[in-house]
Amino acid sequence: MESDNSFQFIRGMNDLILGRKGGRTTVKIIDEILRHPYNASQLSKELDLDYKTVKYHIYLVLKSEVVVENEMQYGTLFYPSQKLINNLSEYEQIKNHLK
Repeated sequence: MESDNSFQFIRGMNDLILGRKGGRTTVKIIDEILRHPYNASQLSKELDLDYKTVKYHIYLVLKSEVVVENEMQYGTLFYPSQKLINNLSEYEQIKNHLK
């Protein structure tokens, strides 16, 4: 059953990154979150992206369970999900198909 969940997660990541025009932006956001937890405003500044664009991509990666959120008093921080951490090598392979 766990391998089915992992397969579904990897398939979802593939669709999220390679199946959309915005896959490169999504990867930039995921990579930053893998380096350090950020809120949407910080990601917007760090990546020089429009705040609404960041919020849209955050919505997608949350929905796909690639990142998780931790609500704080002054904003929500985003962290890599355990599913992403467990499948980092697959994520890297998918990401490399963008180049």
